[in-house]
Amino acid sequence: MFPLEIETQARLLIDEVRERHLRLVTAESCTGGLVAAAICAIPGASDVFERGFVTYTNRAKEEMLGVPGDLIADFGAVSEPVARMMAEGALNNSRAHIAVAITGVAGPGGGSPMKPVGTVHLATARSTGGIRHVHEVFDGPERQDIQLAAVAVALQMLRDAI
Repeated sequence: MFPLEIETQARLLIDEVRERHLRLVTAESCTGGLVAAAICAIPGASDVFERGFVTYTNRAKEEMLGVPGDLIADFGAVSEPVARMMAEGALNNSRAHIAVAITGVAGPGGGSPMKPVGTVHLATARSTGGIRHVHEVFDGPERQDIQLAAVAVALQMLRDAI
């Protein structure tokens, strides 16, 4: 279902999270739930995966994750502040210990000179505090290439957040 690299990352993540008795939550926009799907494709994921939010629209980000509409209006949905708030909102609306959030422009349209296709903002947050943000501009000929690249980074960020 997923490339071997992503499957391996998900398997390692589940093992590491299980060892520490933690739970994960995802908040995804441009990946449409692919991070959650990659995790849940591994047997035993139910030991560590608490829930996932697919917040594709701005309204969903506001309603499901508590991202302020003013923040989205000021910075755009594809931005560091929104990714950070998505991660915090996922934690606040779950019983998880670690969250990852992704917002970006997967293409083929929707890009701009300031935020070209492939622009992705990712953030991890821990219930004990601390948020990490990563900004990537992935180069891929297809939408799926950008989405899978974002999934791989998200899984590694989750592992780093442990």
